[in-house]
Amino acid sequence: MPGQRGESLLDSAVRYAEERHWDVFPGTWLEPTTGGAGAAGGERCSCRRADCPEPGAHATGPDWVGLATGSAVSARRLWTERPDASLLLPTGRGFDALEVPELAGFLALARMERLGVAPGPVTRTPGRRMLFFVLPGAAAKLDGLVRQLGWSLSSLDLVARGEGCYVAAPPTRAIGGTVQWARRPTPANRWLPDAEELISPLAYACGREAAAERARRT
Repeated sequence: MPGQRGESLLDSAVRYAEERHWDVFPGTWLEPTTGGAGAAGGERCSCRRADCPEPGAHATGPDWVGLATGSAVSARRLWTERPDASLLLPTGRGFDALEVPELAGFLALARMERLGVAPGPVTRTPGRRMLFFVLPGAAAKLDGLVRQLGWSLSSLDLVARGEGCYVAAPPTRAIGGTVQWARRPTPANRWLPDAEELISPLAYACGREAAAERARRT
């Protein structure tokens, strides 16, 4: 993504806290490995777990809630102490996140553009997922919103991250690449959309992707 290379984790953490008023906290990081069990691309997660599900991009422990801060001064101190720590944002506070497969995410963005719907910030992960930032409260009402559209949430690869969860923010590095902005935070999207504004194109795109996946298996 243009303009994303060279951004430091420290500067990004400070900017998110200062400009967007998002809480931030440092997580794990990638470290070199000399080989052996758990090696992947010459790097491994600092947690040292061979079966780590999110290498380099998860909380360091269950006490992560207490580490989160909305202070730019505190953010600068945290990443000065550990410059390579992943940059994590708690959900359920300043925003919730609607997570979908990458292909469905791009289809949804195209559909939103045609419908004149303005999305908020959107991230793209190395695991080929996209997360749409929306107003807090989306997680609690997602099932009902999807049902109103005639879908079953269990049939769609559509997940809401709300209170008690977090997301990795750019420019966090993980095995396979770097978390990037598909839609960057700008003054134009400072006011986040409600989940109700995005759910129709997201559910439609996830439904298309689910149907395509079923067709590939037959």
